[in-house]
Amino acid sequence: MCSLALFPPPPPPGDVTAYESNNALVSARERLPLPLQSQLPALPVLSVPRDALKAPSRPELSARPAFIHHREALWKRCLSAWRDVGLCGVLRELSSAEEEGLRWLKSGSSSVLALCRWLSSLHGSLFPHLSLTSEDMIAAFSQAVDWAGCSIRAFAWHPHTSKFAVALLDDSIRVYNSSSTTIPSLKHRLQRNVAALAWKPLCASILAVACQSCALLWHLDPTSLSTRPSSGCTQVLAYPGHSPVTSLAWAPSGDLLLSASPVDTAMLVWDVSTESCVQLQWFGGGGVTYLAWSPDGSKVLAATPLAVFRVWEAQMWTCERWPTITGRCQTGCWSPDGSRLLFTVLGEAVIYSLSFSEYRGEMQGQVGGSKTASIVADLSETTFETLYGEERVGGEVHSMVWDPTGERLAAIIRGSPDAPGSQTIVALFRTRNSPVFELLPCGFLRGERDAQPQLIAFHPCFQNGALLTVRPRPLRQPQPWPGQRQRAGAAALLGALMGSKSSSRDPAWPRRPSGL
Repeated sequence: MCSLALFPPPPPPGDVTAYESNNALVSARERLPLPLQSQLPALPVLSVPRDALKAPSRPELSARPAFIHHREALWKRCLSAWRDVGLCGVLRELSSAEEEGLRWLKSGSSSVLALCRWLSSLHGSLFPHLSLTSEDMIAAFSQAVDWAGCSIRAFAWHPHTSKFAVALLDDSIRVYNSSSTTIPSLKHRLQRNVAALAWKPLCASILAVACQSCALLWHLDPTSLSTRPSSGCTQVLAYPGHSPVTSLAWAPSGDLLLSASPVDTAMLVWDVSTESCVQLQWFGGGGVTYLAWSPDGSKVLAATPLAVFRVWEAQMWTCERWPTITGRCQTGCWSPDGSRLLFTVLGEAVIYSLSFSEYRGEMQGQVGGSKTASIVADLSETTFETLYGEERVGGEVHSMVWDPTGERLAAIIRGSPDAPGSQTIVALFRTRNSPVFELLPCGFLRGERDAQPQLIAFHPCFQNGALLTVRPRPLRQPQPWPGQRQRAGAAALLGALMGSKSSSRDPAWPRRPSGL
């Protein structure tokens, strides 16, 4: 079992992890060495305008307060309440109606409204996350460390080209392409509180966006020179009671799209061409918070807000449930061949493993897999004695990704907020899945001073080296950090998004944004 005590100490403060050489991470002082910069291939460069890092103003749920009050018919008021709020709004309008001769209707509506409120409070006590606002719910289940305060809320590399999309604090999405200077900015009236992005596999131009009220599909022409694609380029995938959408997952074949919401116990399987969906209903768990489709297309991980997660097989769509002990499944990732699932649990500083290799091909329409999960890494807090003082590293894993070659695993480890000096850091592991599974320490990744990791993502088609992206400085462009192994073998590819802590006076702008 791997432990943080086996890792080399973190880089000194002020040093930035630049690249990997001979199984060791090399740090540089603030800048990438010039000889290594000349070896960089063409990569997109993140440059975000200052205006895009401001939170949008939120309009009222209804425009009624902006107009002079006038008397409307009761049926019109009920219709408007149904459209804005739903059944509770209609009952509220009926119980407060001033028309004469409606005493029994008012009394009955008040009683039904009280019953609905009691049932809602009872449901909220069983599932505490349902009492959260949409923004708080997305922040609680997002794979970003600080979704509410970070200027970059979601990130996704294109699976086949050197292109990525980023969702910003102002609810806009920008697409960066190494082969084009045009940077499309995607905006839509329904594109609010973006929680996740996902490019469609085997396609150059379709981007799925998880929003507060729906899932949006942008159809982007790669040859277009337009910087503001119209809303006519979008498809809206909405379903009653399925919001906010916090996670999306494409089938590796690109024919199906999964969407999940913490308030809906069913995950939806969308046929994008017809905009129709099928509910995969399974009671228990209180909703679905995170989805991960295995690279071979055979299985899907579905995490829930409670101490249980499910693994679905993607042929007959049957599932197996795995209960946890201390908390919900926080994150998970599949090996490139889909034979192993690594996952973490909220409240535990360990990485678990489930193997499906011995059951593959034996039982059609069944998930199979090992009956119990094994611990493969202990990430308990460890103190490193260094020349520049003590470094305390360790804690829960917030997000975790496995690179496409199966040789590197990256995890964001959140430090304990109660422990002074504890920090959030990226840990890099060397991995092997065959003939036996191995998880070995490689090192810690550190960005510029006062920067902390927010999102991590491996470049899916980069051939050699690594890419680490950080929020830009106000006065200079960010620089991509590559990494290149100096010996033969498959290259380990790491991409990470890191961001400085936001200022308490202005949460929309970081104190010291930096580019890496």
